[in-house]
Amino acid sequence: ADALRERLGRGEQSLVLLNRRGYAPVLHCGACGWKSACPHCSAWRVFHKADRTLRCHHCGLAERVPRACPECGNLDIAPVGRGTEKLEEQLAALLPGARIARIDADSTRGAGRLEQQLAEAHAGEVDVLVGTQILAKGHDFRRVTLVAAVNPDGALFSSDFRAPERLFALLMQAAGRAGRDAAHAAGAEMWVQTWHPRHALYAALRAHDYEAFAAAQLAERRAAGLPPFSSLALLRAEARQAALASAFLREAAALLDDAAVTVYAPVPPPVPRVADVERVQMLLEARSRGALQRALAAWLPQLGALRARHKGLLRWAVDVDPIAI
Repeated sequence: ADALRERLGRGEQSLVLLNRRGYAPVLHCGACGWKSACPHCSAWRVFHKADRTLRCHHCGLAERVPRACPECGNLDIAPVGRGTEKLEEQLAALLPGARIARIDADSTRGAGRLEQQLAEAHAGEVDVLVGTQILAKGHDFRRVTLVAAVNPDGALFSSDFRAPERLFALLMQAAGRAGRDAAHAAGAEMWVQTWHPRHALYAALRAHDYEAFAAAQLAERRAAGLPPFSSLALLRAEARQAALASAFLREAAALLDDAAVTVYAPVPPPVPRVADVERVQMLLEARSRGALQRALAAWLPQLGALRARHKGLLRWAVDVDPIAI
């Protein structure tokens, strides 16, 4: 808060990054435990205070916030967690009189709205910019001298081995928004709110040492046999019932007769159900790209024939070098 007030006093701008839009990730009833789950997806509906809606960011379902708990009738249902809308509200209370602008996928929905908000920021009509990763990439904010990242720790412990790499890239890009004007560069800072200040990722970020971070990541991946020391592919299957998708994947695995490729058991992805469609995936791993490609070349025609026998399957796809697992 003091760092933000210092920038306000000097007529400089600050950028506060929180990569979660909405007011709160979920509404919760303390009486019965009800939460605002999406009826069509394996996800919570996010509370958007601006229009008083619960919105699923996966299937797009939007409904008005209920006046009482749908399960027990309790009137005291409360938001849990924090998104950019709530952060904007908290900063407005913390910094009375500050001109705060929120820039995310919700605030920029109208035609030309993003360009208008960016123009206002460039013209110095905004003191504090609040937003998601949309703010971190490619913008030349000449007056920004402070960038603050709010609790980005989730990526440190993700099941996706590429999550720390993406977090480091995002934070480095965000840090690059500060001090772009040479007249203010000396006083530019980046602050990160974290429960793990001694984590190696933050140590490398503090030192602006991408090489050290990359070396540590490569050492971990080498020890675990992860890319670039192996090649991966995902076979994804979708059906109205998870059992149908899993049955297709199990039969597909039986067709892959290649000792150079390891096939793991079918598992659900992080969000198994989207828009009433169940999703299951199966990981393939090979020590070399050539071995994987040869196996896939022989396997893909068989998958096409197998698909014809699985009438309940909606779709399938092979994702080579998957970005997210």
